[in-house]
Amino acid sequence: MSNWKPKRFWKEATVVKADTGWQVLLDGRRVRTPAKAALSVPTRAYAEAVAAEWDAQLEEVDPATMPVTRSANAAIDKLSIQREEVIDMLAAYGETDLLCYRATDPQELVLRQAERWDPVLAWANARYGVALRPISGVMFAQQPVDSLPRLREEIAKFDSFSLAAFHDLVALSGSLVLGLAVTSGQLAADTAWSLSRLDEDWQAEQWGVDDEAAEAAAIKQEAFAMAAKVFSLASSKA
Repeated sequence: MSNWKPKRFWKEATVVKADTGWQVLLDGRRVRTPAKAALSVPTRAYAEAVAAEWDAQLEEVDPATMPVTRSANAAIDKLSIQREEVIDMLAAYGETDLLCYRATDPQELVLRQAERWDPVLAWANARYGVALRPISGVMFAQQPVDSLPRLREEIAKFDSFSLAAFHDLVALSGSLVLGLAVTSGQLAADTAWSLSRLDEDWQAEQWGVDDEAAEAAAIKQEAFAMAAKVFSLASSKA
């Protein structure tokens, strides 16, 4: 959608139930994705969120202000073709999960990582039977061989719309485990985001806040929260 900015031509965005799910209509005409597929989503709540984004447009359509629509487009146009590749890519995060790579010093940071990250790894072990182990330092180390297939099984359960949102949760946080913790309801999105920023927050405590880095982090945090929202919309019963 990045180069697609037509003028607003409609008065009202509405939603309607269809055989393929819920569709968004602009003055009775179906919204289509950039690949010209009908924009049909799995729940009414999701469709209403998409419709609200279209209704919020002024004279010109600005895709940057339409994250729910963008996620739906990705689910329909991309994941229908690349689903298995995306699942493999996300499962691979388990090999280098943020929560597993630990500092060797200073001791206060080592202890903080253990205190805040170990319970999440323990939860993943209990929930999914994957014993991801912490590793000191930045050198790659092999995780238990049966962990990645098990995690892949969990990811493969998501439909395309949930998977598109889940992709953003994992990519933004750098952690497959945190993504699963959010989508399972184990952690709130803001808590998971805070855990993903533990190292950066530590550095800011020691050396002060870098304004540019803080601004970039705030943008990512907003995107992370939106991904959690979209996942919830995709799995809503409404």
